Amino acid sequence: MITETKAFRLHTVIFDMDGVIIDSEPFWRQAMMEIFAKVGLQLSDEMCASTAGLRIDEVVDHWHKISPWKHKAKKEIVEEIIEAVRLKISNEGKALPGLFETIALLKKNNIRIALASSSAKRLIVAVLNRLGLGEDFEVMLSGEEVESGKPHPVIFLEAARRMGVLPQDCCVIEDSLNGIIAAKAARMYCIAIPEAHNYGVDKFIIADKILLSLEDFKIEYLK
Repeated sequence: MITETKAFRLHTVIFDMDGVIIDSEPFWRQAMMEIFAKVGLQLSDEMCASTAGLRIDEVVDHWHKISPWKHKAKKEIVEEIIEAVRLKISNEGKALPGLFETIALLKKNNIRIALASSSAKRLIVAVLNRLGLGEDFEVMLSGEEVESGKPHPVIFLEAARRMGVLPQDCCVIEDSLNGIIAAKAARMYCIAIPEAHNYGVDKFIIADKILLSLEDFKIEYLK
């Protein structure tokens, strides 16, 4: 059943997770550098950034095609990276600036919220437990639950379907270029919050609005 709300044109907000609600991108880079180094692949910060927004299984496939390794299955690499990130999140994870205020503002205005992340389900659980947000999202969707990762739009379309809303009634908040492409392909409004080194990069102009952080979010953007 499709629901309809008149107060705001965009009455559902779908959050990405890594780099939007929690500063986990450094954890991913550290984990990938450490684990890939064990199979002889030395990744730089730039190389890690080039796969931002992809599911970790797709990242591992990507680097295996470029620099194949032996003696360890790709699934093992995936599991080791996920577990390393989970531990870092559970012990060190911090909400990004403006997150709690933005969620409170959305709830005050009866805006429905969902979470759609390329990350594994266990990482979503770890983040929500760490930040105390387990009850705030109506829908929590992992990249493990859909057939294709970003920039394919399926994860956002599925989040909208589970929320019972139309794609064009949704606003996506994303930090990665792949995520922004996915949101626009899903015909959703997209607010981009790029990492600092990507702010001002021309490619990000495909987003409908670009912010420095969630501290700059205004409820008027949904009208």
